[in-house]
Amino acid sequence: MSLRRRSIPDIPEETAVIAKQVFRKGNLYMQMRDVFGTIFTDDQFADLYPIDGQPGYAPWRLALVSIMQFAENLTDRQAADAVRSRIDWKYALSLGLTDQGFDFSVLSEFRTRLVHHQASERLLTVFLTQLNDHGLLQGKRQQRTDSTHILSAVRDLNRLENVGETLRHALNCLATVAPDWVKQTIPTPWIDRYAKRFENWRFPRNLTEQKNLAEQIGEDGMQLLTWVYNTPEAYTWLRHIPAIDTLRRLWVQQYWMKNGQVKQRSTKDMPPVSQSLRSPYDIEARYCTKRSTEWVGYRVHVTETCDPACPRLITQIKTTASTVQDCEMTTKIQQDLVEGDLKPDQHLVDAGYVDATNLAQSQHEFGIDLVGPTRPDTSESAGERSDCLWPSLRDGRLYQHSRHAKIQH
Repeated sequence: MSLRRRSIPDIPEETAVIAKQVFRKGNLYMQMRDVFGTIFTDDQFADLYPIDGQPGYAPWRLALVSIMQFAENLTDRQAADAVRSRIDWKYALSLGLTDQGFDFSVLSEFRTRLVHHQASERLLTVFLTQLNDHGLLQGKRQQRTDSTHILSAVRDLNRLENVGETLRHALNCLATVAPDWVKQTIPTPWIDRYAKRFENWRFPRNLTEQKNLAEQIGEDGMQLLTWVYNTPEAYTWLRHIPAIDTLRRLWVQQYWMKNGQVKQRSTKDMPPVSQSLRSPYDIEARYCTKRSTEWVGYRVHVTETCDPACPRLITQIKTTASTVQDCEMTTKIQQDLVEGDLKPDQHLVDAGYVDATNLAQSQHEFGIDLVGPTRPDTSESAGERSDCLWPSLRDGRLYQHSRHAKIQH
C-alpha cells in the first residue's frame, strides 16, 4: 500500500447536522474534533509507506480510529464496524453517513507499520503536542509514575512443554519453507511424536519417566540441529530461520552433553530468568514476580499528570522486559519528559523507583524533585531511625517528609 496525500476534508454537512441533532449536548469524539481538529495528518506517517503501489486508507483516520478503539477497548472488527455504524465516529473522521469504512485487517496492518518503523510512540507524541498547544499540559507541577505487568499472548509452559513445543514449532516452520528437505530428512516416527501441541499431551506422572521423555526430546532436537547445520549448500539458509535459532538457544539453556548423550540440566544450572526463553512464540517474554503477582510477559511504566486542578493526562509510556527493575527506568523516564518539554517540578513514584543515585541525578541533571518512599534499612547497624517516609532532594539538600515534621539533613 502506498500513501496518496490528500487534503483533509471538512465534515460532510449531512453528517454534522444529524450528529448535532442526535447528540445535542455534544459527545466526547465530537468535542475532540471541534477542539483539536483531526489531531493527525497524513504527512506525519508518510515515511511508513512506499512511494509506489495501490493507495492505502488515509493514515490520519487509522491513527484516530486506533485512539478511539483503545478508549473503548474494542477489537479490530468492532472498531471497523463502529466506523461504519456510529454517527459520532463519522463526525470525528469526516465521513459521510453512507461511507462503508474499511476492512478490519487494515488496523492490524497499520500497527505493523508503526512497529516495523519503530514509530510506535508517534501516536502519543503527536497527541501530546496537540494537548500542549492547547494549554492542557501547562502548569504540570506534579507527575507520577507507576509500573504494571503485561501478559504475553502465549500459554505459560512448564519445562517439558516448552522444549517439546519449541521442537514442534521448528519442524512446522521447516515443513512450510522447505517441504522437500523435510520429506528427505525427518524420520517418519517424528510425525506422530510431534504432530499435536504439547499442551494436549498426557505426560507421565512419574518424575523419572518425565525426565526420560525430556531427554528424548532433547536428543531429537539435537539431531535436528545437526541435520540443519550439516545440510548441503543448497539448504544452508535453513540455519537462519528464526525458529531454528530459537531451538538452538533453548537447547543450550535446557540441555548439556555427557559422553555423547543429551542430558537435561538441573534447575540450578539453568540461566537466570532474565535470559530464559519461556515460549517459542514470544522469545522476548520473561517470567517475573512483583509482590504477589507472577506473570510471563513485559512491564509497562506509565507517567501521568496529577495536579488536582488539571485533567489527568498520560505524558510518557515505556515498555520493557518484565525483568527490568523500576529503579533502572527512573532516569530514562525523566530524560524523555525533559526532551519532550514535559518536565514536572515534582515526580511522585513508589519505592521501586527510588535509590540514592536516582535521588541525586533527578535533582542535579534534570531539576526534578523525586518524591517517593525508600526501602527500610534492615541492617543491624541501622540503629534508631526517625519516622521518615518520603525523601526528596531539592537545592542540593536531602529532605525527608515525616508523618509529623520535615527533617532536613
